[in-house]
Amino acid sequence: MRERARDKGRLEDIIEYSNNITKFIQNVTFEEFSSNALMYFGVMKNVEVVGEATFMLTKAFKATHPKTPWKMIESMRHILVHDYAHVVLETLYDTAVNSIPELRKQVETYLSETDWAEWENGEDLFNDPQDAVYKSIVGMARNMRARGMSSQEIAEITGLSDLEIAEL
Repeated sequence: MRERARDKGRLEDIIEYSNNITKFIQNVTFEEFSSNALMYFGVMKNVEVVGEATFMLTKAFKATHPKTPWKMIESMRHILVHDYAHVVLETLYDTAVNSIPELRKQVETYLSETDWAEWENGEDLFNDPQDAVYKSIVGMARNMRARGMSSQEIAEITGLSDLEIAEL
């Protein structure tokens, strides 16, 4: 399971990589962006990392902060990683220029307004081993293991911890 104690660090990663994106794209036109492979790949990789940090946040954190379009951010990460040949330049540029600054503001607010000691010790209803969704995820992970998928692949897809996967 994803640990609440790591949520703060993942949000800090979102800030760091968002700042990189903003620096890269500052005062850059779409034409300059689309004709500069180094800039394109720099922005793409940093957007990917923002998506990965988002993907690794606990379900509880995302559920208690619904203002942010977490699923959309995760989906973009999946496209950048798995369907990279079909990235739409205009969409990536628009994300870097318009969406990333808004996301950074939201995350900065979450970092400053959250009582992290309380958050880390809170009960996570999403990871209750008796929960039907959790049981379904564990079953899916067992099937993945039986098909020969690696622990890392299983963790990325299911969100289970290395310990939980080792116990399958």
